[in-house]
Amino acid sequence: MITLKRTNFQNSDFVALVKLLDADLKIRDGVEHGFYDQFNKIDGLQHVVIAYENSQAVGCGAFKIHEGNFVEIKRMYVSIQGRRKGVASAVLNELEQWATTLNFDKCILETGKQQPEAIALYKKCGYTITQNFGFYENVENSLCFQKIL
Repeated sequence: MITLKRTNFQNSDFVALVKLLDADLKIRDGVEHGFYDQFNKIDGLQHVVIAYENSQAVGCGAFKIHEGNFVEIKRMYVSIQGRRKGVASAVLNELEQWATTLNFDKCILETGKQQPEAIALYKKCGYTITQNFGFYENVENSLCFQKIL
């Protein structure tokens, strides 16, 4: 059974999962990892969701608040043992519900073209490809998505 917990960037389970995420992204992103890494710091993230299976942290995600009444989904990850169980969808849904509760009306996110699992997840969950935003505006390897809540 999967349970979800709302927390923040200081949660040790979140920190541990992000280390696994960063190790995976370093391989997938190759030489571009340093560019992306600078935008993925977790300090200050106050809206974090962790998924647990049998009291073990198996997935996470967070959102960052932007001016203009929207949030950016960040740091989505599911550990190897948590995959193919609906963990990512559950975390993403919980983040969307939390954002809605706080009166935000849109989620945006960026993912790399080297992450087909993430791309499939976001499409399955109702996100549509949009123009690259912010730091990712002219980055060939980035795909940006949005969803109206």
